[in-house]
Order: sequence, then structure tokens, then C-alpha cells
Amino acid sequence: MKAKSWTDDKKKKVFYLLGGLLVGFLSGFFGGGGGMVVVPLLCLAGKLSQKEAHATAIAVILPLSIVSGVVYILSGNYELSIGLPVGIAFVIGGVVGSFLLKKLPDKILGVVFGVLMIVGGVRLLC
Repeated sequence: MKAKSWTDDKKKKVFYLLGGLLVGFLSGFFGGGGGMVVVPLLCLAGKLSQKEAHATAIAVILPLSIVSGVVYILSGNYELSIGLPVGIAFVIGGVVGSFLLKKLPDKILGVVFGVLMIVGGVRLLC
């Protein structure tokens, strides 16, 4: 097995940094959805399993979502009567989803994620 060179590590870090900037921009611009970019990035470039990529994506996107949410609230672009119940349901769904993530095999998780990306993309076009 060939040892990793410092240059390989540096290239990977720059790639992750640029990927993080892209995900941050997309999440801030669209109000979320960075997982659609960061999960494939982590699986393909980072060689993470589906479960590792999804868990890492959630951990990465959480602080970004909080910051973006604060910016939207401060700019007056937040409807509390809708956001509060949706936010509570979102947290409950996130807990349920994280437990389900542990139980699903990587292959099925990848298929479900891919199908959801395709369905979401088609819905945006129509």
C-alpha cells in the first residue's frame, strides 16, 4: 500500500474547503438543502460510507442552518406561526430519521437518497 503524500492530503483539504464553500452558499441561498451536495461529495471524494456521509452532513449543516435561520429571522423573512410548528416537527423527524439511519443498509440508503434527489429535481422542473 502506497503512503499518502503531503500533496495528496493538501489537495483533499482544498477540495473539502471548496466543497464546504459551495454547500454553505447553496444552504444560505436556498435556505437549506446543502445535504444534496455534501453527501455525494463525502461519498465520492471522501470515500465515506452512506451512513458516515449522511451523519457528517447533518453535523456540518446544523450550525450553518442555525446561522442562516438567524439571518432570515433578523431580516424579517420568518413566519413564526408556520416556522414554529414546522420546526418542532422537523426536530422530531430528525430524531426518528437518525435512528432509522442506523438500521438501513448503506445500499438501500443510497438508493432512497438518489430517488429522493431525482423526485425533488423533477418536482422543481414541473
